[in-house]
Amino acid sequence: MARLAQTAGLTDIQEEILSTVRTFVDKEIIPHAQTLEHADEYPADIVEGMKEMGLFGLTIPEEFGGLGESLLTYALVVEQIARGWMSVSGVINTHFIVAHMLKQHGTPEQKQKYLPRMATGEVRGSFSMSEPELGSDVAAIRTRATKSDGGYVVNGQKMWLTNGGTSNLTAVLVKTDEGAEKPHQNLTTFLVEKPEGYGEVLPGLTIPGKIDKMGYKGVDTTEMVFDGFEIAADQILGGTAGQGFRHMMDGVEVGRVNVAARACGIALRSFELAIEYAQQRRTFGKAIAEHQAIAFKLAEMATKVEAAHLMMVNAARLKDSGARNDVEAGMAKLIASEYCAEVTQEAFRIHGGYGYSKEYEIERLMREAPFLLIGEGTSEIQKTIISRGLLRDYQSRG
Repeated sequence: MARLAQTAGLTDIQEEILSTVRTFVDKEIIPHAQTLEHADEYPADIVEGMKEMGLFGLTIPEEFGGLGESLLTYALVVEQIARGWMSVSGVINTHFIVAHMLKQHGTPEQKQKYLPRMATGEVRGSFSMSEPELGSDVAAIRTRATKSDGGYVVNGQKMWLTNGGTSNLTAVLVKTDEGAEKPHQNLTTFLVEKPEGYGEVLPGLTIPGKIDKMGYKGVDTTEMVFDGFEIAADQILGGTAGQGFRHMMDGVEVGRVNVAARACGIALRSFELAIEYAQQRRTFGKAIAEHQAIAFKLAEMATKVEAAHLMMVNAARLKDSGARNDVEAGMAKLIASEYCAEVTQEAFRIHGGYGYSKEYEIERLMREAPFLLIGEGTSEIQKTIISRGLLRDYQSRG
């Protein structure tokens, strides 16, 4: 039987890592996901298991205590974890992005300070760009860091901060006065160390309570409010102000591959549930999988799962090569998230009335899939990025 979402050309180490993760997902995540999700409970035991496996250091270089694996390995691991429960992949997604930004853009001192502790999971990363009235217009950020004696004072409000309460290192994009004409050249990324928890966690820094969401339960999503928060200048990522937009966009490209991988994982799990149920459920004297209407649905679902997986793998491999992958990451995120929503809905329909019951896993997946249509940029934003890239590469000679 042909298995979906297989990846050619993996090393023995990559195969071993994926096999270990797949077993962990089957034994430690899937059996507990429903209970934890319905209770909106942070998966503390699962996170501890991922720490023990070294997953928090998956992409961190070996010199800093990590496994030094590629973005492709990371994406395939995320795909498997999201297959078990998307919220668990959310716990490590922001961590991976911050680790990538530090690895690529941090000063030697910042790398030595944070990466070894990030590899063990002692330091867990989150990142923040969005604001309440900002949407996708990153250059219009209002949260401002003003120079003071020996550092900066930050004032403003950030929004949609995944792992806002459970992380202890947040990469925050704010506006600084660099005198540049272009707004994005006045943006700076600060590395904000903070305690875990909610309320005023540091003088001038408040993490309000969790935002209640339709899906994506278990992982906390919060705001981040600055009111006269003081931070040293050496907490600027890379040591130079005004480079934050470039740093964040590099991180977001990784994030878009991650969201594509999460969408692939949910779509794969939806297909698995649908094809299993279709062989067990009987109507008119035979399994519903033998009815052409259902068989054709399964064929279309499988094709979408496979197509999304291949585009996600391509985007990850391109980023690993050092080449620009904004268009390919946008395409992968676009098609994977849209196909995920379609495959999940078809799986829901195949389950019939049972799909509407909270006893069935597909009910949870139906609430999780829509998040991927908006996370790391909506489908419309991806189309904007893709079209600009196409016009750049296919510029008319007329």
